[in-house]
Amino acid sequence: MLKWLLTLILALIVLTLCTPWLRKYGLGRLPGDITLRHKGRDYYLPLTTTIVLSLALTLLARLI
Repeated sequence: MLKWLLTLILALIVLTLCTPWLRKYGLGRLPGDITLRHKGRDYYLPLTTTIVLSLALTLLARLI
């Protein structure tokens, strides 16, 4: 259980750090991605982008 939690936290940190780079290529602006603005801060919830990246990585892993 702890291993999965650490993996999830690490994946979220990596995705958060890569968000500016991914937005340049259109990921993060897909339908289903949510941007919230509150008191001058932007919060991104990239739901669709996460699903697309997960499917792409799963297909890549199955090919290897």
